[in-house]
Formats: sequence, C-alpha cells, structure tokens
Amino acid sequence: MDSPLASNIFRRLLSHQTCSTLRFYPPTSRKLLLDAPGRRYYRNSKEDEDDDSRQTSDWQMRTDIFPPDKLRDYERYPMVTSDMLRSRRERPKRVKMLARDFIEDSLYNPHYGYFPKQVVIFSPGQPFDFNSMANEPEFYKQLGQRYTAFEDELDSEVPNESRQLWHTPTELFRPYYGEAIARYLVTNYKLMHYPLDDLIMYELGAGNGTLMLNILDHIRDFDPDVYARTKFKVIEISSSLASLQSTQLTRNASSRGHIEHVEIINKSIFSWDTYVRAPCYFLALEVFDNFAHDSIRYDPFTEEPLQGTVLADNAGDFYEFYTKQIDPVASRFLRVRDAACSRPFDHPLRGSRFIRKFKSRLPFAPNLTLPEYIPTRLMQFFDVLRDYFPKHELLTSDFHALPDSVKGFNAPVVQTRYQRRVVPVTTPYVQQGYFDILFPTDFATIEDIYRAITGKLTKVMSHSEFLSRWAYVQDTATKSRENPMLSWYKNSSVMIST
Repeated sequence: MDSPLASNIFRRLLSHQTCSTLRFYPPTSRKLLLDAPGRRYYRNSKEDEDDDSRQTSDWQMRTDIFPPDKLRDYERYPMVTSDMLRSRRERPKRVKMLARDFIEDSLYNPHYGYFPKQVVIFSPGQPFDFNSMANEPEFYKQLGQRYTAFEDELDSEVPNESRQLWHTPTELFRPYYGEAIARYLVTNYKLMHYPLDDLIMYELGAGNGTLMLNILDHIRDFDPDVYARTKFKVIEISSSLASLQSTQLTRNASSRGHIEHVEIINKSIFSWDTYVRAPCYFLALEVFDNFAHDSIRYDPFTEEPLQGTVLADNAGDFYEFYTKQIDPVASRFLRVRDAACSRPFDHPLRGSRFIRKFKSRLPFAPNLTLPEYIPTRLMQFFDVLRDYFPKHELLTSDFHALPDSVKGFNAPVVQTRYQRRVVPVTTPYVQQGYFDILFPTDFATIEDIYRAITGKLTKVMSHSEFLSRWAYVQDTATKSRENPMLSWYKNSSVMIST
C-alpha cells in the first residue's frame, strides 16, 4: 500500500459524515450483515460505535451540477487500454480509457492493482465445530472473534490501517464446502469420463489454495483410484497469490503429497493460448463478480447506446464521457445478448417509452439514461472456454444480487476497508487499486449467452440447493438445526454445464 497517500485518502473519506459520494455506513446488525455480499468484510462493532458526528473535514464533494469543462483534455489525451498499462508502476494521468479498461487496471494491474497488491484472504485456522454451537448467532460470534485475532496477529507483524481483508465460503466452511464440490466432480467424472480419461480440473483464481487442497484431500481419501488419475491446475493472475498457493502445497506432509497432482499457472486467463483437447472441469467460484464491465447509457429519445470512457486528468481526477462510437467488443455483446436471450432482463429502456420521454423533457432532467454495466469481459471468458477448452464442463458460483450498489443497472458495489471498517463509495471511478469493484451476475442472461457462445447445456440453481444436494449438511448444522452453510450466501447462485 502507498501508505502516506492511502492514509490521507481514507482519513479524509471517513471524517466527512455528509459527503454523499464517499460515505461510511455505521455498523450493521447481524441480519443486515448476513444479507450483505457473500464476500463479506467483517465489521468490528466496537470500533464502529464511535460517534463521528462532530468531526469536520476539508473534503469537497464533487457534484454534476457545474462539472469542469474537460472536453479539450478529452480530445487531446491519448486512448490507452489495460494491457498497455500493465507495465506501468504508477497510476496513469493525462489519458483516457474505456470503462472496462479502467476497472481491469484498477483490479489487476501487477504494480498497483487491488488483487495483486492489496488483498488478504481471511483464514479461520481450525475448521469450525458447527455441531457444538447452540445456534447461528454463536457461529457469528466465533467468526468475529477469529477475525479479530487473525487481524491482530497481522498487525503485530506489519500494522496496516487499510488492509483489504475478506473471506469466502471455502474458508468459512472448510473442509465441507470443498468436499461438496469434490463429490459433484467425482460423481460426474465417473458417469461421463471414467476410465477413458483422466480427471482434470482447472480453478480460476484459487485464493489461498484452500479449495484445491480440500478437493484433493477428499478424492485421495475416498476415491484413491480416481486420485491416481487426477490433475488440478490453477490459473492465477496474481503473482502473490500464486506464490501463496505454492507455499500451501508444502506446509505439511498431507499437502506435500499433492504436489505431483498440481500445477499453478501464473497468468491471466485472457492470455491463455494453449489448446486443451482432453475433457476437463473448469471451476470459477466468485470470479465473475470481478470481471471488468463496460458502461453503456442510452439516449432516451432515440434509444441509441453510448459507451462510457474515463478520463484521468493531470491531477489524477476522473471524469466520464460517453460517445456514440461503440467499440467492437461492447457492440458484439449487445448483438449477442439481443440474439441469445429469450428471457427479459433489467435494462434502462424497459418500461413505457412515453413516460421515459416525458421525464426526459422535465427541467434539469439528464439527457441520458442511468448507466448499464454490461459484462463484456465475461463474454470474452466464454470465448476462451470455447476456443481453448472445447470439452470443458463449467462449475461457477457468484452473486446474483448485491446491496448498496452504485446507481445504474447491473451496477457494482465499490468498497474498501479502513481501520477495520467498510467504506462503500458511489462510483467505480476511484483511486486505482484501493477499492474492490464487484458486480452482480444476471444468471438468466449469462446462461443464455454462455449457451450461445459455447453450445453447452446448462443448469442454474441456488447456492443452498447445490449444497443441499452435494454436501453432508449435517456437518454444518448447529444444535438448533440452523445451518450457516445453507443460510449464508443467499444472494448467490450456481451454474453448471455439460
């Protein structure tokens, strides 16, 4: 973290209670936290109870009432892409780029991106003993205690007020979550490919490597014949996480036994250039939410789409521009969606055309609709699966809904952590690398697009439905018969393909 700059940014962020564009929410109740995004930041209630109402700040909220004229800068600054910025060690200024390139650069730039440089994934240590817990609130209490202890230990080594710490279902419900996925994979492998083909698995973005180890442990212990033919390959864009995954493989005798079955490939899936002929399973868990999106607005009268571009000026401030020149990637997505989707989807132009035009004629009405964020990077991921993994079977899980998103359709949640508190903001165009930008996935639309691109058959189900079918749910049940593994992540869905 660029400590002096980051600390100054976050202190000013948190010291202004009335700033609507950069706002901090006080602590949430347990119910609200359970309804929050599945990749939850844990909020320390003791620190969040402090009254900040008397604090003041020189932070100036930017509004759209009298925006500065940046048209001359827009015409003069060069257009860049996230690929062109990958070798840069400093955040760019005096440039413009498409919204998807800005988001990609913010999240994945090797030198200042959020995932390569900021992310720490929570590990609870020993698995939770759910059967000994009285109820779900006790699980929540134990999770809070382990979260605090985990971060206290990190701070004892290297204090960090802006540590980006979050967790996943793989970590919270280890090893039961990974075992459920292993049962699904092995069962389908035996039905479809055994004994003619090996069991080959690819995991996109493996985090701490916990899911990989849980799956391999389960197969080794319960299906040794299948394990002998198992290969697990991780595709990891972050060098730091790839190194962590390699370390996890050598941490004890049990994990070292998997080394011959594992390959960690440190590269972006969008740079993949190896044709895989063999049947394989492709795991993409909580990955789609961080794929870059394009921003599209529409003329309310002509219904013509305009594509969003982000300008970074000489001071490093960001400004949005919209142009009628739609680039080939976004244009293709709109065409594919229109052709492939048989079910209605949320869209700025849905509803009465008369009412939309009437509202646009009102005084001070905007001349464009709210933005629609379209998953162009996800479409390109499907292209990679079709072109290089023609015999793949996909297993993906992600969020179909997210609270506290920015304004727009299919809009992201943009948030960071400072002093162990969550700081949501109202725009994705913020200092690159300091903020998580995560989008909901419209599974009905994505399912149709995936089918059209790959030709595969698919099934979408709820997160709890998948786990009820493949997990031993009694392992995560409390004495009150509440089951955190089924009740958490209610805003998630699972899609499988054959």
